[in-house]
Amino acid sequence: MKLYALCDKLTLQKKHISLQKFIQISKSQNAEIIQYRNKNFDEVESDLKEIRKYWSGILILNDYLAFQSLVDGYHIGQEDLQKYKSIKNIRKTVGKKILGLSTHNKSEILEANSLDIDYIGLGAFRKTGTKKVSNILGENADKFAKFSKHDVGIIGGVKLSDKFENAKYLVIGSGLL
Repeated sequence: MKLYALCDKLTLQKKHISLQKFIQISKSQNAEIIQYRNKNFDEVESDLKEIRKYWSGILILNDYLAFQSLVDGYHIGQEDLQKYKSIKNIRKTVGKKILGLSTHNKSEILEANSLDIDYIGLGAFRKTGTKKVSNILGENADKFAKFSKHDVGIIGGVKLSDKFENAKYLVIGSGLL
């Protein structure tokens, strides 16, 4: 399985970890992708430029469709999908950039199969302290992953020691710290 490192700015601040340190940790664990998430839009551009000083791998931005020159793709949550109206609208904006979508159940996975995206994030696998989740999939996450025609990243409380047969990526954030 490949590591998809989730870099949440609020979590880094709470743990007093710099972006540079997070990238060092991600590299030491052979991460293939880093996804940057920050709800404070005003910090995003400068943080992406900081990340790019230390990371030349795949960089995904969560939610915001700006900053195309700094990222390789975007990840959209179900709740954020509503503000863009459709994946078609997002695809028009981002072109051939990597595009991922959060999913939480079999029905959302089946719907995602008809969308022009590159991967799904599926979760939450287990309870996590970094994000409130009402739907914990547990072992069903791997069972549901087999229904996706897209690459799957299992997210939410995932640890480096977790193994899944039907997913390509372990998506780990605070578990790396």
